Amino acid sequence: MNQAPADAAAFMRTFTDQYVRQNDRRVLFFPPAVSLHIVVQGIRERGDLEAGVQNIHWEDKGAFTGETSGPLARAAGAKHVLVGHSERRHVFGETDEETGRKVAAAFRAGLTPTICVGETLAQREAGETLAVVKRQLRAAVAGIDAGVVATSIVAYEPVWAIGTGKTATPADAAEVHVVLRAELRAMAGERGAAVPILYGGSVNRSNVDALLAADEVDGVLVGGASLDADQWLAIARSS
Repeated sequence: MNQAPADAAAFMRTFTDQYVRQNDRRVLFFPPAVSLHIVVQGIRERGDLEAGVQNIHWEDKGAFTGETSGPLARAAGAKHVLVGHSERRHVFGETDEETGRKVAAAFRAGLTPTICVGETLAQREAGETLAVVKRQLRAAVAGIDAGVVATSIVAYEPVWAIGTGKTATPADAAEVHVVLRAELRAMAGERGAAVPILYGGSVNRSNVDALLAADEVDGVLVGGASLDADQWLAIARSS
């Protein structure tokens, strides 16, 4: 819950004025719903920049006060949606089943879901990390055609590293990402090799290069550091 419309407009002006298109990457913005239209307007001339919403309901329409459906988000200019973010799971109690319903709703609406998976500190200390992320990923795409699964994005965000200043080491990230890649290949064949797998968890300009150098880390899902336009510019330009 950051960046009201006026703030988002100033942020986008700063970013688009200084960010030069790089053909080897995509830069995505996930503003709060009230500022989506501002971001969409700010990137309308930029094919390298895309916008998404932070959450959707699994129904396409109906009496669900306060919710946003996939079709509504798409009509407002969103191309992406976060699904299963750690805060949705652990603050709002979103279940694996609900995450799966939201992924299906995203695909129906023509949105690309970024499917978030990750373990808590207790699960990590119990040696359950790999089992947890595999369970979450499989639940998110249960019943979905392999070809459709291959068009998604996956993000590993260890809960213990979200907003804590603690970051998984590149080796920690690589261990999980290699397992997620194997799961994607098992579900979608060789098409699973092309699914971007992002790392999220206290990413900043100081650690982003080392994380991106780790095995199977294709990009980053950035939280607090993305609220500052200058730091987000530095991260977006990272190799």
